[in-house]
Amino acid sequence: MSYEIFIAKRLLSGKEGRGRLTNPVIRIATAGIALGVAVMLVAVMIVTGFRNEISAKVMGFGAHIRIGNFDSNNSFEESPITPDTALIRMISDHPSVTHWQTYATKAGIIKTKDEISGVVLKGIGSDYQSGFFEANMISGTFIDPKEPNSVVISQKSANQLRLKTGDEMVVYFIEQPPRVRKLKISGIYNTGLDEFDNLYAFCNIKLIRKLNNWNENQSGGIEILINDLSKIESATDDIYHMAGYQYYTQNIREQYPQIFHWLDLQNINVIIIITLILLIAGVSMVSTLLILILENTTLIGIMKSMGATDISMRKIFMYIAVPVIGTGLLAGNILGIGLGFAQEYFGIISLPEESYYVSKVPVHISIKHILLLNAGTLIACFLMLLGPSMVISRILPTKVIRFD
Repeated sequence: MSYEIFIAKRLLSGKEGRGRLTNPVIRIATAGIALGVAVMLVAVMIVTGFRNEISAKVMGFGAHIRIGNFDSNNSFEESPITPDTALIRMISDHPSVTHWQTYATKAGIIKTKDEISGVVLKGIGSDYQSGFFEANMISGTFIDPKEPNSVVISQKSANQLRLKTGDEMVVYFIEQPPRVRKLKISGIYNTGLDEFDNLYAFCNIKLIRKLNNWNENQSGGIEILINDLSKIESATDDIYHMAGYQYYTQNIREQYPQIFHWLDLQNINVIIIITLILLIAGVSMVSTLLILILENTTLIGIMKSMGATDISMRKIFMYIAVPVIGTGLLAGNILGIGLGFAQEYFGIISLPEESYYVSKVPVHISIKHILLLNAGTLIACFLMLLGPSMVISRILPTKVIRFD
């Protein structure tokens, strides 16, 4: 064991130096780092959880990428497309694509005895991945492909129209001449995204095809799911070139830019929080090291008079900082991750769903984020400690010993 480590241990235990302030200051510095790390972890877990939750809900309604007809102009009355087998094969073979499905939409008006409401019927087929909606069903079941006249509506619409599972409703389609269909409610869903829940109802795509006089190979568009959201831009470009210029290719971020821009703004908040907390933790460690150095100036002077170099003395105080930072990081991780798990499994903090789109504060616990935060905190603290350690070189043995 080197003498630097030996003296650092003695100073930490209060067996060397004056020892009047050492232990309280170290405890305060350790607690400051622990609280800072815990707050940073909780902030990152909440923001990433919130972003993932909202993104998953939006993508549940619209998938990752859509291919449609240019003539549709983003309206709910689409011009049909008939993709050829070559296009389908290229899409299926793309390394980022996990699934594709056809869909069609049509606007209508639901009328009951006492209420009336606008709706967009989204027709889906047997190839539709319905896991998102099945997980958000309040009652009944999702669309049965064998039932051409079944429909699934949102809880918001059901409450407004005073309908329940098993009821029949009449939908009017504004055409020349107007058309009417009586549909049976097979289920009711609720995702918490009011602007989508109030808009969409789901039915069999055969109903939309029949209303639009399309054949069984025609649809309003193709929805494509990919395996990595970070590659959505490159995947969109690839699929755009595959589809050709006769089709319009658009990803989910382009369809709903206001929602994703709002989510992106949350990242700025996290960066600001992390920066401020790192500064606070760094200042806490700087103050602690300065107090330790000033409290032990006599020891530094004696050691220097015995031949110890400035580098050796700096090592002693940096060795003191290591267990302080390490203990703070460990305690902060236990506290932060513990709070994250508690919120995830017990939903301690709830939210008004109509304002935040979720009923409780969502968290996402990522090993990658935890490691990066710990590494960043460790590096920031040690970089900020380089400054106060330079004070040691200004301590002259003759003046310190004489003064003492």
